[in-house]
Amino acid sequence: MKITIQLPATFQEKDIRELLEKDWLVPRKVRHFLRTRKNVQVNNQPKMFHEKVYANDIITLFFEEEDYPNPEVVLGDKEKVEVLYEDDQLIIVNKPVGIKTHPNQPMENGTMFNHLAAYLHKKGQIPYVVHRLDKETSGAILFAKNPFILPILGRMLENKDIHRTYQAIVRGKVKPNDFTINKKIGRDRHDRRKRIIDERKGDIAITHVHVEKFEQGKSFLSIILDTGRTHQIRVHLLSIKHPILGDPLYNPTNDERLMLHARQLSFTHPFTNEEIVVNTNFRLF
Repeated sequence: MKITIQLPATFQEKDIRELLEKDWLVPRKVRHFLRTRKNVQVNNQPKMFHEKVYANDIITLFFEEEDYPNPEVVLGDKEKVEVLYEDDQLIIVNKPVGIKTHPNQPMENGTMFNHLAAYLHKKGQIPYVVHRLDKETSGAILFAKNPFILPILGRMLENKDIHRTYQAIVRGKVKPNDFTINKKIGRDRHDRRKRIIDERKGDIAITHVHVEKFEQGKSFLSIILDTGRTHQIRVHLLSIKHPILGDPLYNPTNDERLMLHARQLSFTHPFTNEEIVVNTNFRLF
């Protein structure tokens, strides 16, 4: 695997060792092989780890298969992939309702991961899961296209540098117009499919809510997550007595689907410093 990255114009000079370890989170063992094999080039010239790199330099890294072994992947249907954004390192797609993000069984092939694997197959690439959406939730979802960028995107997600905006529709008038739900979420001991508010043993979960409008007895919400707990939005809105319409687990109604959609993903690209803002073509309201 070869990775080529041009450092942005705003890049502050540093040595290659720091770039690989601190900025790009290359594992220690992989850094060792890059150094001993002389598999780091700057502007097409092999360089030592103590040498400096500067703005606009072109860095090329050559990885052996043993550095990042390829996992076995079952291919799905590439025709089910709607690409919202793609570059050499990552891809954002629109996940439809009713499709899981990734497989839970070895030979499962009907998930977004499997369909994306089929789409990337001709390019010799494999998707890597960065975050997930519930099966019942539609919308924008981010995948890495190689294992090199995966920990970088993971750190961005943990540091809240990847912003996810959702649309949700609930019954009743939600007040006030802007507020934050900060309640810990844990597993439901009586139903393994469900999550509950558990302030004693649960994980920290923070959800920011904005009411866009109120019509015909329904509130239309924009939601931004600080954390990404399983069923977080669904459980948090249920906890304030405004469960999402059409929720098969927490609020079964006659609506044709769960009224929750991941409308937008935005972040600063870790390699180019470009501001990436991606909206889905579909919206709930």
